[in-house]
Amino acid sequence: MELTVKLTTEQVIDFIRQMPGEERLAAILALAEESLPGRAERMKSLESNVRELCAERRLDWNTMTDEERQDFINDVVHEDRQCAQ
Repeated sequence: MELTVKLTTEQVIDFIRQMPGEERLAAILALAEESLPGRAERMKSLESNVRELCAERRLDWNTMTDEERQDFINDVVHEDRQCAQ
């Protein structure tokens, strides 16, 4: 037996808001991923480009801390600063 529940958009949003933080984030990310066709492929391509930029600067994305990654991306994004080498 299959049961179907119909909820309004507001009810779904309210339900998601009641979820614990990590579960809420996982649900939102899953919904966002489904709503943007080709997003996963674009993300893989972008990740490959970032890793390539790191390699050109003799950096290893895999061994960088989150702070180092953020600094690196900021350096790449902001043209008025030099990237750390």
